[in-house]
Amino acid sequence: MSSAIGVKMSPETSAMHYTIDPASSRFTVRAFAAGLLSGLGHNPVIAIRDFSGEVNFAPDDLTKSSVGMTIQAGSFEVQNDVSEKDLREIIRTMNDQVLEVKRFPEIAFESRQVSGMKLGEWLYVVKIEGDLFLHGVTRSQILSANVAPADDKLRAYGEFSIKQSDFKIRLVSVAGGALKVKDELKLSFDIIAKKDS
Repeated sequence: MSSAIGVKMSPETSAMHYTIDPASSRFTVRAFAAGLLSGLGHNPVIAIRDFSGEVNFAPDDLTKSSVGMTIQAGSFEVQNDVSEKDLREIIRTMNDQVLEVKRFPEIAFESRQVSGMKLGEWLYVVKIEGDLFLHGVTRSQILSANVAPADDKLRAYGEFSIKQSDFKIRLVSVAGGALKVKDELKLSFDIIAKKDS
């Protein structure tokens, strides 16, 4: 699955087409620590730097909306203030043992169904059901998002959780086993997409 780009909607659906702007967007992963250091608040926060995608948004009929996104697995960046030595170990472990980026360079999400309701003139709440392709495994994933369309931009924000074991990711430890990561990860997104001219 090399791409998760959504198909452009035909004019009769009245869907507006947007392209995700990664430079203006924020996408982070929070892991939760176990082991000896868990009491010290060492919960790794990882920013996803390289992703792309498209959104078709149909405000008059949300079921005709869609979203597709592709993430480069090697673009994860640790946000915590850790030593250079620990940072190198965390990145190496994440790339080589957790995500196995050489084998699985891309992560993708493709929506299958969108539903929701309008909360205000410029705010919608939507449920997105789709397929998440991660670490060679495809699983159904449901996302909830607040969507705020503007004249030429669309903002979508929310969070969701996944379990690493669902995607056959081996739970690993760093710092000599003193820092382990729990199975559940929490992903937060604040995506800005620009309307195509």
